[in-house]
Amino acid sequence: MRFETVKRKTAETDIELSLCLDGKGESSIDTGCGFLDHMLTLFAKHGSFDLSVTCKGDTDVDYHHTVEDIGISLGTAFKNALGDKRGINRYGNMILPMDESLILTAVDFSGRAYLGCALDIPTEKVGDFDTELVEEFWYGFVRSAECTLHIRQLAGGNSHHIIEGVFKSAARCFKQAVSLGADTDSIPSTKGVL
Repeated sequence: MRFETVKRKTAETDIELSLCLDGKGESSIDTGCGFLDHMLTLFAKHGSFDLSVTCKGDTDVDYHHTVEDIGISLGTAFKNALGDKRGINRYGNMILPMDESLILTAVDFSGRAYLGCALDIPTEKVGDFDTELVEEFWYGFVRSAECTLHIRQLAGGNSHHIIEGVFKSAARCFKQAVSLGADTDSIPSTKGVL
């Protein structure tokens, strides 16, 4: 099983995160931000990843540090759990309908960090969650996971459906990319390294 635990402690957050790439979609999430808890729970479920996250953050200020640092921690867990990436498919993509929203994600676990994000989220908040933090989460993730990730909103919708579509689409896209292919001894690159 490909498993990793990450502990990240700063002056702003104290995070412990465990990830199993070959899981059943089970999760235990307590970030101090209810909306993020919900997004990470459905991310685990739709990716069939086992995910445990606890975070004590400076949420009395806002959710920015918590959201960004959890993105960093999750990206680190993916990178470490994948090791040399031997046998993975490497690429994944998903177009996911979430009611009136339509979200495309595409990933390459290439060793190169890049985020292309084109979302038009109509409100500044969902509950007490700042919707601009969605992009901050994925920036943190790609920098640590060292992957290329594109997120595109193909059809509108309300803010909750757009964000939920992003997390579900990313989960299914990632599951495709990190799944083991037919040749589990090969690194999926002509360079022989990712």
